[in-house]
Amino acid sequence: MQTEPVLDAAAVETLLSAAAAAPSILNTQPWRFQVEPHSRTVEVFAAQERSLPVSDPQGRALCLSVGAAVFNLEVAVAHLGWDPVLHLLPRASDPDLLAEVRLAGPLRTPVDRGPDLYEAIGRRHSSRLPYSGEPVPPAVLKDLVEAAHSEGAELYLPGETESTRLLALTADAELRRTGDRTRTEEARSWLKDSNEGPYGIPYAALGPRDAQARVPMRDFTALERGRATPSQRFEDHPRLLLLATSTDHQADWLRAGQALQRILLLLTAHGLRASMLYQAMEWPDLRWLLRDPSTSGASQPQMLLRIGYGPEGPATPRRPARELLAERRSHLGGDARVSG
Repeated sequence: MQTEPVLDAAAVETLLSAAAAAPSILNTQPWRFQVEPHSRTVEVFAAQERSLPVSDPQGRALCLSVGAAVFNLEVAVAHLGWDPVLHLLPRASDPDLLAEVRLAGPLRTPVDRGPDLYEAIGRRHSSRLPYSGEPVPPAVLKDLVEAAHSEGAELYLPGETESTRLLALTADAELRRTGDRTRTEEARSWLKDSNEGPYGIPYAALGPRDAQARVPMRDFTALERGRATPSQRFEDHPRLLLLATSTDHQADWLRAGQALQRILLLLTAHGLRASMLYQAMEWPDLRWLLRDPSTSGASQPQMLLRIGYGPEGPATPRRPARELLAERRSHLGGDARVSG
C-alpha cells in the first residue's frame, strides 16, 4: 500500500533547496516563495528588488530565472512522491505571483526512465571554462530537443556556419555592453568576493576570455581590471544550442526557463557542461537577428547555450533553505509564508 507523503519541515526544506539551486542571471536569485500547507501549494513570486532594470527592463531574464526555479521545484515534488500540478500566472490581481505548484497527492504519473534529474540539481553549475571539443553524441542532442519540446519550447541545433553567425552577434552585443557605462555598473554591483553574502557572482567563478577571440564569453573582468583572468584557448568549433518559443509573452518566458533547466539538468546527468551566451538577448535588434533562418523568423529566441565536455564550473552561492524556514512562524498553521 502506497504511503501518503507528508508536507513537513523536512519536505519544505527539500523543495525550497531544490528551487533555489536554479541558475539566474548574474546569480540574482529573483524569486520568493510562500508555502500554504493546508492547500499543499508552493507559490513562487518575482523578487523585484533583485531585478535588473537596465539590462532586463521587461523582466524577461527574471522570468527565465524563475521558470528554472519552478522546474526544479516540480522535480523535487516528484522526488518526494507527490504529483506536481503547475499553474503559471495564476492570479491576474497579483502580477508578482508567477507560478504555483500544488502537491496534488501521491505521484501517479509513471516516473521517466531517463536520467535522475533530481540528483543532477545539486551538481549543475555553469562552466565558463574551455571545453574539449569532443562531439556531443547525436542521441544526447535528440534528448535535449525532446526535453525542450516537452516544456513548450523549441531547441535548434545550429551548424558550423550558423554557429559562426550567432557567435558574431554575441560578440557584437558584448562589445556594446562593455561600452555602456550604465550596464557595466549594474553588472558590477553583482560581482563579489566569495564571503560577501548569498547573491551575485564570486570573482572566483568568473571564467577566462578566449585567447583566439572565437568564443565571446561575457567579460566580467573588464569591469574589474585588477582581477583579470588570463586568457585561455577555447574549443575550435563550439557546440551551440538556441532555445526559442513560438510567441514572446510572459508565460513563454517562464516556459523557456523551465525548458532551459530541464536541458541543463539533462546535460549534467550526461556529464556535459554548459554556459549561457546571453549577451545578444539584451539588445532587441540583435535578439531579432538570432532567429533561426530555417523558421522564416517565426521563433522567438530566449537563450543561447554553449555546451561540451570539460571541467566542472565552480559553484555560486545560494541562500540556504534553513534561513527561509527560519522566517516562518509555523510549518502547518498560522502564517506559513516563506520568503527568500
